[in-house]
Amino acid sequence: MMAREQHPVLGPGTLGGNPAPPAPGSAPPSPGPARPRRFAVLWRRRWLVPLVVGLLLAQMAAAMVTTAVRQTPTIDEPVYVATATDYLHEHRVRYNPEHPPLGKLLIATGVAAAGPHYDASYTGTQGAVGRHLLYESGNDPWRLMLWARLPVIVLTLLFGLVVFAFAGDLVGRAGGLVALALYAFSPDVIAHGSLATLDVPAAGFVLTASWLVWRARRRPRRYLPLAGAALGAAVATKMNTLPAIPVLMVLAAVSAVRAVPVEAGERAGDRRRLLLRGSAAAGVVLLTALAVVWASYLVVDPRLRFTPAEPVPAVHGLRGLVTGSLPVPPAYRAGMRVQFGLEDHAWQGFLFGHLYTGSRWYYLPAALLVKTPLGLLALGAAGAVALVAVRRLRPAAPYVLVPPAVLLAVAMTGARDLGTRYAVFVPMFLAVAAAGVPRLRARWAAGATAVLVLCVAASSLLTFPYYLPYSNEAFGGPAKTHLRLHDSNVDWGQDLGRLADRLRRPPYRGERVWLVYKGSGVPSYYGIHAADPRKAPPADVHGLLVVSDSAVDKARGRLAELIHSSVPVGDVGHSITLFRR
Repeated sequence: MMAREQHPVLGPGTLGGNPAPPAPGSAPPSPGPARPRRFAVLWRRRWLVPLVVGLLLAQMAAAMVTTAVRQTPTIDEPVYVATATDYLHEHRVRYNPEHPPLGKLLIATGVAAAGPHYDASYTGTQGAVGRHLLYESGNDPWRLMLWARLPVIVLTLLFGLVVFAFAGDLVGRAGGLVALALYAFSPDVIAHGSLATLDVPAAGFVLTASWLVWRARRRPRRYLPLAGAALGAAVATKMNTLPAIPVLMVLAAVSAVRAVPVEAGERAGDRRRLLLRGSAAAGVVLLTALAVVWASYLVVDPRLRFTPAEPVPAVHGLRGLVTGSLPVPPAYRAGMRVQFGLEDHAWQGFLFGHLYTGSRWYYLPAALLVKTPLGLLALGAAGAVALVAVRRLRPAAPYVLVPPAVLLAVAMTGARDLGTRYAVFVPMFLAVAAAGVPRLRARWAAGATAVLVLCVAASSLLTFPYYLPYSNEAFGGPAKTHLRLHDSNVDWGQDLGRLADRLRRPPYRGERVWLVYKGSGVPSYYGIHAADPRKAPPADVHGLLVVSDSAVDKARGRLAELIHSSVPVGDVGHSITLFRR
């Protein structure tokens, strides 16, 4: 029977444990000022921590639900909602093979509650099927999108509890509340956690797997299978989490070996047993993860049929060898080939006012610097230092720092400079790391942590309800984001409904409108009847010119001439600019 060991981080006198008793014969402690004593008594009340946790998650839920209600479909959402609806009605893997089914099965739970009419005979690309479902099948797109977004909102809130528990395991309840506050006020997490997309679910599952692998240092038999299930959920949601597999397998092996007390005079046979134990732990995590991937496809279609609606590119060389050798369903391998094809596409990027074709390796770090609250950047960096520098926290450093570092490094080699949503795991792990700042032996640590958490909260509340185009104060705030970034960083088609409301009110009501819109929404459905200025002679373009900010950033030729000869008169949601001609 395995000996029970003391928690590797928590112990007497920590924030999460009981205070250390006074040494025998020592003088009793001075009573001190009454106010700190009253605070300590209040802190020990069992209801206080759950109350604060509830309040933090309640404000996050309010922010996400408000955002979900007011935003029109973003570019990717109709594809995921249509695919989820196809799963429900046809039980087949046909659309969107580049992403595994689990995240869309989550969305399907909300779609099932909405009960939309679905025309399975309609043919077209996955984007066309999504628009047909929302706008041409007799469904209410506002209602359907809200129901599709609600499961992701609920899951995002549950990941908040994971952040609280992970940080609480490291430094106690106070640290857990610090981490949860930073997570709950993170604009990127709120923005993408309120959409029927896959980025936050995939990142949250990686975070959960890292936390469970950390917990396996005490009880490997309980937590390693759970960690494998969480890792499998991440890989069955988005393929960009695949690099986390070897990282968490190694950490699982370390946790399993650490769970066994090591004697100073161990024999060679003992070392071999530890090696076998670590290998078995890594195998448990891998096999469980693969089982979850297979299960996600079996839930959609027990016969594992795959009839792609669009061509799947062929992949050769090393990519083809890797894709063909993985023990995953055929549809998963086909999705990997689609992803490789997308990586070979020459995407346009926009960074700090410069439009370019291809990718920049520093794009994601630069974009994260713009879109992460300054307080979270400071606390996350200081927390990373604390995890390495403070001896009591050092064992947790690989579990908190290595998974996001590896995922970010791999993402930086990608070809799609389209948004920080590809690295939304960074603010999640930074929040956990930030909980270690008060452990630095500095008088300023606790006070600075409190001030910076309040700064993050204020920055987040001030951007409400425009979380998608958020940028921090050093870069001018949400109103200036479009000058530095584009696409899902600022303008993902989310404000078409707000634009319609603006055009129905003075001074724009009744004006001739020219529109260049980037998004999946159908303007005419919202009552916007506009012409494309790029298809008319410039001399005929008079009135109100409305252009999505991503189109402004990429404007060339006739559109650029029209914009430069117009006067900006306003914006909608910090993502659409109105010009007067």
